[in-house]
Amino acid sequence: MELSCSVGGSAAAPPGPGPGPPGPIPAPSVPPPMEGEDYESLPSGASLGTHMLAGAVAGIMEHSVMYPVDSVKTRMQSLQPDPKAQYRSVYEALKKMVLTEGFWRPLRGINVTMLGAGPAHAMYFACYEKMKKSLSETIQHGGNSHLANGIAGSVATLLHDAVMNPAEVVKQRMQMFNSPYKSVWQCVRTVQKTEGFGAFYRSYTTQLTMNVPFQAIHFITYEFMQERVNPHREYHPLSHVCSGAVAGAVAAAATTPLDVCKTLLNTQENTALSSLNITGHLSGMANAFRTVYQLGGIAGYFRGVQARVIYQIPSTAIAWSVYEFFKYFLTKHKLEKRTSL
Repeated sequence: MELSCSVGGSAAAPPGPGPGPPGPIPAPSVPPPMEGEDYESLPSGASLGTHMLAGAVAGIMEHSVMYPVDSVKTRMQSLQPDPKAQYRSVYEALKKMVLTEGFWRPLRGINVTMLGAGPAHAMYFACYEKMKKSLSETIQHGGNSHLANGIAGSVATLLHDAVMNPAEVVKQRMQMFNSPYKSVWQCVRTVQKTEGFGAFYRSYTTQLTMNVPFQAIHFITYEFMQERVNPHREYHPLSHVCSGAVAGAVAAAATTPLDVCKTLLNTQENTALSSLNITGHLSGMANAFRTVYQLGGIAGYFRGVQARVIYQIPSTAIAWSVYEFFKYFLTKHKLEKRTSL
């Protein structure tokens, strides 16, 4: 399926029944698409809300579909897991969780994730599209600039994580083995009461330190892949799925050490911290890095890398395919509406 907007501004009039002097060429009744307007960027008339809607749907789909694997990732990143929560693979972990803790256990905390993912991804994609277009025009005169893609993805991450970080804290505490929290609301109240509001942003700097390079690698890889497999930037679902999957896998593997540190700051593993005689709450990226090394050495930085990559491959593939579909659908709808006038 392709969407082409390169139709000329006028169409030739049908020939008359016989030869005769040429008459005036009638004005076209269909207004042409604006020059340079195509699927790659939403129509000039598209509102900010259109970008945000496409991003919100993509984010909710991405996080909800892959949430069970995310639960496994959180547990596999535990530095000193309970003997009953030690897993050798993603499949074994899911099977063990369902059999010993109930069918719905891998989905525990999904509601707060969906609540945060909608607005977070809405701002994320809207900011990315706006900045990518502005920077590309400045850096490469409207062409596709990898530098612009990386900068746009990094800045968009600042907005995304500001909304998503509190949801991440609650989600990961709900996901841990033997989590003491019965509900999301109880978790929020308990954390706020015992650790203060700052607990919801304790991992924010680490999250940014992880997500800025993650998103820079992610967007650069995605756009690079699109240049190779979909150079004309048409709507081609398979190319979006493949590009998103490769981008997610590369970025996830490269940033796993930072994700392990983020998980430690979010969950404040009591067993792990007590083994090092750490009292109070662990804070700061430098402390997290040092603690991970003390507990697990170099290998500790790559705990859960298998689950993280397995999560990100379909996760980013879903996000990009859903987002690109909305871009295509909304662009096509806008052009059809214009030509019907």
